[in-house]
Amino acid sequence: MFKKILVPTDGSPLALSAASTAIDLAKAHGAQIIGVYVIDPFPYIGIGDASAAGLQAYLSESRSVAGQALDALAKVCGAAGVPFSGDTIERNVVYEGVIETAQAEGCDLIVMASHGRQGVSALVLGSVAQKVLTHTRLPVLIVKG
Repeated sequence: MFKKILVPTDGSPLALSAASTAIDLAKAHGAQIIGVYVIDPFPYIGIGDASAAGLQAYLSESRSVAGQALDALAKVCGAAGVPFSGDTIERNVVYEGVIETAQAEGCDLIVMASHGRQGVSALVLGSVAQKVLTHTRLPVLIVKG
């Protein structure tokens, strides 16, 4: 039923927990895991020479963190014998990057983690998982932490 499962990651233990669920599904369906890490763009203000240096430092660190998160995901997929490919993208809005990647890769399921915030904290902080659920037509499996 599922052939490509998108697993957004931020490198957290909660994201790896969602990955574990996705791996179980992938094994059952003979599917591939597609990992994605969405980098927020540098908050460039365009003032002074330090901005260019700050941009490079920010992108270098962001790509390093993204690489570590995707490597961890690749490792657990490899240990389970599940095919994996990962990508790092830069988007202003994280949920849009998740949905765009799912569409571009031809995924038929998104498996992602949620902190399960409720009430005012959910309202104030927002939720990438909630926004993905609201804006995609693909099935989404939320693994609560």
